[in-house]
Amino acid sequence: MNVFVIGAAATKFGELWGSSPEDLAREAFENAVKDSGLGKKNIEALFVSNVFFGILGGQVHLGALFAEEFGLTDIPAFHIEGACASGGLAVHAAVNSVLSGRYKTVAVLGVEKMTDYKPEIVPGALMGSGSDEERASGATLPGLYAILARAYMRRYKVMEKELASVSVKNHFHASLNPNAQFHNILTIASVMKSPLVADPLRLLECAPVSDGAAALVITSARPGGVEIIASEVATDSLGLAQRESLTELKAAQIAAHKAYKGSGFGPEDVDVAEVHDCFSIAEIIALEDLGFFAKGEGARAILKGQVTLGSSKHLIVNASGGLKGGGHPVGATGVKQIVEITDQLKGRAEAHQAKGAKIGLAQNVGGSGATAVIHILKKQ
Repeated sequence: MNVFVIGAAATKFGELWGSSPEDLAREAFENAVKDSGLGKKNIEALFVSNVFFGILGGQVHLGALFAEEFGLTDIPAFHIEGACASGGLAVHAAVNSVLSGRYKTVAVLGVEKMTDYKPEIVPGALMGSGSDEERASGATLPGLYAILARAYMRRYKVMEKELASVSVKNHFHASLNPNAQFHNILTIASVMKSPLVADPLRLLECAPVSDGAAALVITSARPGGVEIIASEVATDSLGLAQRESLTELKAAQIAAHKAYKGSGFGPEDVDVAEVHDCFSIAEIIALEDLGFFAKGEGARAILKGQVTLGSSKHLIVNASGGLKGGGHPVGATGVKQIVEITDQLKGRAEAHQAKGAKIGLAQNVGGSGATAVIHILKKQ
C-alpha cells in the first residue's frame, strides 16, 4: 500500500500576537483540505501535535478540542506529544494508521502558540524533554546543546565561524520564504558578535520562540503528487550522560538507516532536506548522522556553501530557513517540515525552490536527541 500527501499548508511562523491557537490551526487545516481537493467529510481521523497547550495552557484534551474546532466531532482524534519531535511523531502515527488499512484518508495538525507565555517560563517547559538529573542541575536545552558543540569542536577542530555559518545560510534561505519568521540577512561577524547564551552557542545560533501551525492530508485512496516512502522513529536516552557519544545522535542515525533501507534510496539520492537546526550544532551533526557528509565535515560543508540554494551541489538543506530562520513553534515544526518538502517536490516553493527536487528528507528531533523521526518523500 502506498501513502500520499495530497494536501499541505502552513501559516506564517513568528510572533503572531493577534492569532489564537485555534485561529492558526483553522487556517492551516482549511488550506490543507483545500489543497487536497477533498472535502472534510473524507477525513477519517485527526492527529494533533502540540507540546505547550497542556504544560502551560491547562488544556490537555487537544484531539477533541481541534476536532470540534474543525467540525469533525464524529471521527477519532488523537493528541501526539514527543517534545520537539511531536510533529514528526504525529505524521508517523498518521502514516501507519493508513498503512494498516484502518483509515484511507487522515489529517495531521501541528500547532503551537509559544509567545503567549512569559519568556522566563518557556525554557523551563522545554526542559521537560530532558532527564531528571539535567533538570535538577538547572540545565537548559541551550546548555545541553552547548555541551554537544564543545565536544564536536574539540574532536574535529571546528571553529566558531563554522558554527555561525549555519545561521547565515538559514537566514538567507528564510529571507526568500514569506512564511519564515525572519527575513534579515546575517553575516558570520554579526552572529559571532551576538551575546553568548551557553558558551559557545550565541543568541543568533538558537532557534526562536515562535507561533504557527501546519497541516497535512494523507491518503492511500488517491495516488499522485508526493508519496511518503519511509517513516521511521528511533529513541535514545533522555540524558546526555548516558549517551555513547556526544558528537552524534544515535537515534537519528538508526532512524535514518531504517528509512534508507526501507525506501531503497540513500543519502546520495536526497535533493532537499529539512533538518532540525534548533541550534547551529544540531544541523552540523544532522548532516553527518544522515550520511550526507563524513564525520567532522558537516560544518565545513556549510561554511563552503555546499548545501545552500544556488549551490552547484545537488543537496539543499533547510531551504525554508529551517528552525533558526523559519521559526520553531515546537509542536508544528515536524509537520511544517513535511509541508516544505511537499512544496519543494511539487515545485511550488517559489523564491526558495530547489531546482529539480525529486527526493526529500525530513529529520525531526525531540529534546537533545532522545527521539528522532525521519521521513523520506518522493515526487510522483
